[in-house]
Amino acid sequence: MATIVLTTINARYVHAALGLRYLAANMGGLRGETEIAEFVLGQRPADIVESLLARGPRIVGFGVYIWNVEETTKVVALLKRVAPGVTVVVGGPEVSFEMEEQRICALADHVLTGWGDIAFPALCRDILDGKSPARKVLEGVQPPLGEIALPYGEYTDEDISNRFVYVEASRGCPFKCEFCLSSLDKTAWAFDLDAFLAALEKLHARGARHFRFVDRTFNLKAAAGLRILEFFLARLDERLFVHFEVIPDHLPEKLKAAIARFPKGTLQFEVGIQSWNPEVQALISRKQDNARAEENLRWLRGHSNAFVHADLIAGLPGEDLASFARGFDRLYALRPHEIQVGILKRLRGTPIGRHTGAHAMRWNPDAPYNVLATDRVDFGAMQRIARFARYWELIANSGRFHRTLPLLAAGAPFERFMRFSDWLYARTGKTHEMALERLCEFVYTFLVQEMGFERAVAADALARDYEESGARGRLAFMPRGMSPAPRGAGAKRGPAPVRRSRHLHA
Repeated sequence: MATIVLTTINARYVHAALGLRYLAANMGGLRGETEIAEFVLGQRPADIVESLLARGPRIVGFGVYIWNVEETTKVVALLKRVAPGVTVVVGGPEVSFEMEEQRICALADHVLTGWGDIAFPALCRDILDGKSPARKVLEGVQPPLGEIALPYGEYTDEDISNRFVYVEASRGCPFKCEFCLSSLDKTAWAFDLDAFLAALEKLHARGARHFRFVDRTFNLKAAAGLRILEFFLARLDERLFVHFEVIPDHLPEKLKAAIARFPKGTLQFEVGIQSWNPEVQALISRKQDNARAEENLRWLRGHSNAFVHADLIAGLPGEDLASFARGFDRLYALRPHEIQVGILKRLRGTPIGRHTGAHAMRWNPDAPYNVLATDRVDFGAMQRIARFARYWELIANSGRFHRTLPLLAAGAPFERFMRFSDWLYARTGKTHEMALERLCEFVYTFLVQEMGFERAVAADALARDYEESGARGRLAFMPRGMSPAPRGAGAKRGPAPVRRSRHLHA
């Protein structure tokens, strides 16, 4: 039984909520009465409520994010209906702004905005002492980082064995990109590096090998970044995997030297390009040296073993489809292992909304608040880009089409793949739930009938990709003698197409 339950709905089981663990670590004398309960998208709200109430809580704190706000709202509504005596506190980025518009905020007893590390435990003490604040909306306190207890001892052995271990060496961001909530930060704040590395050492000693840094600007301070890289270099083994988000135009030589020492399959870098268009960058307050970013991406691919995931955002104010296409082709030519095409979202509280009138931006009123149209990209074109992004995930980012993708994207990558995307949607009417064998058949047909490739060329590329993917079926549409033989039940399968294994292909 727990007096206080900290809970959230994660996108997937492997995502362990770092925010809940921060709260738990800072509960002080209430830690023994506090329990973490995590759920996953797709679970029935009634089942989640039943599980929460089985713990006998007096207070339930919900972490609310863009990906779970709709489901969490349903859970809170049910919880307050069947157990009105339980105090519900909601916090997190999704409920820290525009609270008056949100049903979940109306349902909750208290809304805690901003940083909750210190403010949430204080609120719980007041509630349990019968001093519950009269105000519904309470502003979180941002203490010096040295006053915040680190959360890493809250990861269980099961977490370490089966889930991503999220860590952060710093909070905040000094940059002001208007689509990002971090644009509201005044600067970036670093945790004491000695204490942080000591905590990582304990995690490593317990068996943790998969570390995902959530820092917005890992490489902002080269000296700190170098110490962290050296920490992992001293502990290299075949299981180690570390993910960082990096500033694309800031990669000093000392960091390059350390990065070059990591073997394949160990480092993953998320590189946010977002747009190459200088006018668009200026419009959204994004400072980026494009030439240097290009140089750094080229260096990462040519002189390191790091897996490079790069982001572009479609629908930014001032950018039309032709500009986005040029940016995509420019990024593709730099050969990142993955290109994620995202659609611009108007996250609550971000300054991007100031462009709504001037650029005729039409936003989805429901999560994820994606832009539906602008003065440069109409609704139909935005739908096409969204389908392009989904099919790019299935083909390019899945890791299953290493030989076939260059055929689909030869010459003018965006134009060619958009042509495939339009063609595929016209024939299927869907972007999800497509079996690999069926997808291969569509790719083959498009390459041969629409792009004029020789049957043997298309068949050879697809057959080899299919066999290496570890799939067990049969490509019945292939010309005689070209289809890979179906694998028996006892056959050894290739690596699953997940990011970790895809390091090994490039």
